[in-house]
Amino acid sequence: MKYYKKLVGERIYLSPMNVEDAEIYVKWLNDFAVTDAIGTSNRVVSLEGEREWLSQNSSQSQFAIIRAEDDKLIGNCGIQAIDQSRQCAEVGLFIGDEENRNKGYGQDVLNTLLNYGFNYLNLNNIMLKVFSFNEGAISCYKKVGFKEIGRRRQSYYLKGKFYDDVFMDILREEFHQLNK
Repeated sequence: MKYYKKLVGERIYLSPMNVEDAEIYVKWLNDFAVTDAIGTSNRVVSLEGEREWLSQNSSQSQFAIIRAEDDKLIGNCGIQAIDQSRQCAEVGLFIGDEENRNKGYGQDVLNTLLNYGFNYLNLNNIMLKVFSFNEGAISCYKKVGFKEIGRRRQSYYLKGKFYDDVFMDILREEFHQLNK
């Protein structure tokens, strides 16, 4: 089996990343439909560079998002900037192909990551950053329980327009309250 069920959600599971998937990631990470939303459209990702990144980060809290029904890779996610002494971290995710977006996978991924972060990594505060134009993602994050905590105004320039960075977070007690 190419993927391993490290963290299991309702319709997805999170697996350690595979270097063999580098070509798929390179396709996504050079697609403006993906990179505009994650703020990396100014970068060019090469196959060699992506293989190196996957090799270096595969044992971190970075995961391949696998659709459970057919074991298909649909995206990537992770918990970064983990600060154990402050019990806080950041999360991020993307769904690669358009056909898998707006189907609830992101919400499932976040709930799975938050469960891991709060119950296994002993975190108390998990935050994320999203761009103000990404209303679908903001709606998803709110459904999971994230709350807006601030904005950095006009800090992201894309296609001739400025957008805000929107910072959101959730506390362990809030997550547990929503998931009783």
